[in-house]
Amino acid sequence: MKRLIDIVKRLNKARVLVIGDIILDEYLWGGVERISPEAPVPVVWANKLTHAPGGASNVAYNISSYGACASLCGVIGKDKNASVLLKVLRKEGIDTKGVFVLPDRCTTVKTRVVAGNQQVVRVDWEHREPLSKGLILKLFNFVKKNIKGVDAIIIEDYGKGVVNAQLLKMLIRLARQHKKIILVDPKEDNFQYYQKVTSITPNRKELENAVRSLKIKDAKNRLKLNSDKFFTDEDIDKAGRKILEYLRLDSLLVTLGENGIRLFEKRGKVTHIPTVAQQVFDVSGAGDTVIATFALSLAVGASREEAARIANYAAGIVVGKLGTAVATKKELIERLS
Repeated sequence: MKRLIDIVKRLNKARVLVIGDIILDEYLWGGVERISPEAPVPVVWANKLTHAPGGASNVAYNISSYGACASLCGVIGKDKNASVLLKVLRKEGIDTKGVFVLPDRCTTVKTRVVAGNQQVVRVDWEHREPLSKGLILKLFNFVKKNIKGVDAIIIEDYGKGVVNAQLLKMLIRLARQHKKIILVDPKEDNFQYYQKVTSITPNRKELENAVRSLKIKDAKNRLKLNSDKFFTDEDIDKAGRKILEYLRLDSLLVTLGENGIRLFEKRGKVTHIPTVAQQVFDVSGAGDTVIATFALSLAVGASREEAARIANYAAGIVVGKLGTAVATKKELIERLS
């Protein structure tokens, strides 16, 4: 563990640029004492409203929580939610120079109504229309201008219109030219465009859907899985190896919820890392914590397995908190100790 603790102590030395779908997480807190007479739904007595960065901005928030330098690139609307989000981001020391304001597009907001410790409902406000070619070029030029000052790039693909084939192709080529770490939090619809990135971090469902939609074939026939509906552990191993090979990745990190993390590396090495969560209150945002911690660890010299183990510990911390949360260096060191 001493080696992992030494790596965690250096996380604040890294500089990471996050580009992708920026989201504001809104929480309406309250309690439930009765059922509505108008419909069979609970009546939530609201008593508090809070906000937190979500999507790409939550990844940047996770990076800054370790004391590292985080830059954010993406789009928001010209509305009150954008003002709320920018205030939160700047309070956390996140560089927002790469955040572009679009008057004809609303800021993506996920409003969660929470009664006690239970999420009752979620309401989403968003635009999913693809960005214009001109705006895509603006985003790319911002990354191009700043790439020499960062150690890693994280692409957050939430399917809200920012990340597309054109932008991915330009960003991957640029990162490889400058020999920068580039990680992707993937959307299954875009898997075929992630070729030659350093690593991607799908969850179990995203991996399953990607394998089915890509119809990856081996030398003789289609990848044979045990089930067309639910993947077994053996299926996960087959799918992981095939995705790693198909996309020509350095590694593939699959998050498996309560079953931990599985790391696939070049030359066939597969490492299963069991969960270390002591209690689970809320899994929202855990994937953002994983990719942020994994990227930072790689950026300060950790091996892929070391980075995955540290990311697993960080995820174990945040799922024990209610709402979108982050881990800190102090918490990670205490848990590792």
